[in-house]
Amino acid sequence: MNARPGSAVSTGSGPPPSPRTAGLPPPAERGATVIPDKVVARIAARAACAAQSRRAALPPERGRSSVPSASAASHTGRVRLHLALDLPYPADLPSLCERIQHDVAERVTQLTGLDVGEVTLTVRRLVTAANRGRVR
Repeated sequence: MNARPGSAVSTGSGPPPSPRTAGLPPPAERGATVIPDKVVARIAARAACAAQSRRAALPPERGRSSVPSASAASHTGRVRLHLALDLPYPADLPSLCERIQHDVAERVTQLTGLDVGEVTLTVRRLVTAANRGRVR
């Protein structure tokens, strides 16, 4: 095969390297991206907020914030999350907690690439409907 000097020659094993990555070592040898625990915790809190609104419709609160809080501890590519949030009552709390834990773990893994080993959940308070009558 004859090619002009300076032209890219296709070897059939994929696209030619881009000009930005031409002089860099392979991706596995470049290093690692480190995501601080504080950032992972903020991602988990946002994911918990989305899961809470999707899975547990809470009645609107006046003057009280029901935004979930989160903390994270990571070590060698694995992360442990702790969430604290409000849940509605009455509800199937064990099932609801399990679904929220699963949703948060899945979303954090999707956004960070970290393996979520454990998600603990603390229920701060149970929220009842404000104008619900007494049930006999």
